[in-house]
Amino acid sequence: MKKFLIKGVKPGTIAEEVGIKAGDYLLTINDRPVKDIIDYLFLTSDDFLEVVMETGEGETVIYEIEKDPDEDLGLSFESPLLDDVKRCSNQCIFCFVDQLPPGMRESLYFKDDDSRLSFMQGNFVTLTNLSDDQIQRIVNYRISPINVSVHTTDPGLRIRLLKNPKAGRIMDHLRTLIEGGITVNAQIVLMPGINDGQALQKTLKDLSGLHPGLKSVAIVPIGLTRYREGLHPLTAFDKEGARGVIRQVHAGQGDFLRTLATRFAYLADEFYLKAGEPLPPYEAYEGFLQLEDGIGMIRKFGDEVRSLGKGLALQGRYALVTGLLAKDFMEDLSQELMRDHQALHLAVRAIENRVFGPAITVSGLVCGRDILEQVGGIEDFEALLVPDNMFKADEDVFLDDVSLEQLSLALGKPVKRIPVQGEDFLKFLRSDLNYE
Repeated sequence: MKKFLIKGVKPGTIAEEVGIKAGDYLLTINDRPVKDIIDYLFLTSDDFLEVVMETGEGETVIYEIEKDPDEDLGLSFESPLLDDVKRCSNQCIFCFVDQLPPGMRESLYFKDDDSRLSFMQGNFVTLTNLSDDQIQRIVNYRISPINVSVHTTDPGLRIRLLKNPKAGRIMDHLRTLIEGGITVNAQIVLMPGINDGQALQKTLKDLSGLHPGLKSVAIVPIGLTRYREGLHPLTAFDKEGARGVIRQVHAGQGDFLRTLATRFAYLADEFYLKAGEPLPPYEAYEGFLQLEDGIGMIRKFGDEVRSLGKGLALQGRYALVTGLLAKDFMEDLSQELMRDHQALHLAVRAIENRVFGPAITVSGLVCGRDILEQVGGIEDFEALLVPDNMFKADEDVFLDDVSLEQLSLALGKPVKRIPVQGEDFLKFLRSDLNYE
């Protein structure tokens, strides 16, 4: 039987109250062994638990616990999943991992396709690396919502894109999830001449037939680095291509509004910025269902900064890092803020992506070494502000393994990690708050 080392116990929780300690091992819950984090969450959702632990000294202890349904016990484990992460067996022609440069953070080279990470962290999964029994387990354990990389609903085309014979069953798998009460958000990585045009039209029509269980579709453009030697030939969207996608998807949104009472499919900000066209209004994103996929992030940030910044006292001298794609937006927003707040000075430093290549212009892929080489003199500024989508989620480290501390030491100035939320950005700039 597997046992799981307790890494920590959160203060004030049930586990601390009953006496469970870091260094103990979890054995069973209600006489059932735990396979992984999904088992653990499912088994601990009851209001009465019999938890069997083994202490660091090897003694077996049984804890009888009464609690509110879904109340967290307060345990943290050595492995977040209580299991190994499942490796992806696809060979997608557009896989970003295959076109990574050398010298990046080691974990980036691991291809995962784990439904548990979709539930826990919002990762997208293809469902091709799951058996029918494993998909049924998602239903049985109510692992919802789940994010699915669809790309196309055409069976033959999806098999060619993912290079996996299981890929053609995507609609069957989606129906199983949705009929089982699982909410799905879908993603399409769009490639010119491959899954756009009529193929995209069919995909959106098929997926809309699964609404409301399939809640939303995010459409993001293919990202191509300069490390593609020997890989499938692909091209990126140019200005006119991006405009064509916008026209097609906006027309589809109009149809979906009439038939589903939702726009259903949403385009990544990159399409609008590349096309030189205005972003949709705030309300058009309907609650920003796929914000982490770059859907409406700029609209949300800009509108919140403008609306929440009124009446605040903002001050300081800061340099702001961004990617080339958002340069104009950030410069316009900074000028607006400085007009309204005389004690505030902001200078935007747009960074060309030399690590990945010039075709990569989004801020989330800017690396520490490019900032160091290009940010220029910041002697007159209090600090350099860097958006937190450039960092590892739980650590102040860029994609190329340069740390925030290393960058700060090299520049001789504080470097601050700022959340890409308007309210948090303003909190840093407010003169009456001490932001840490």
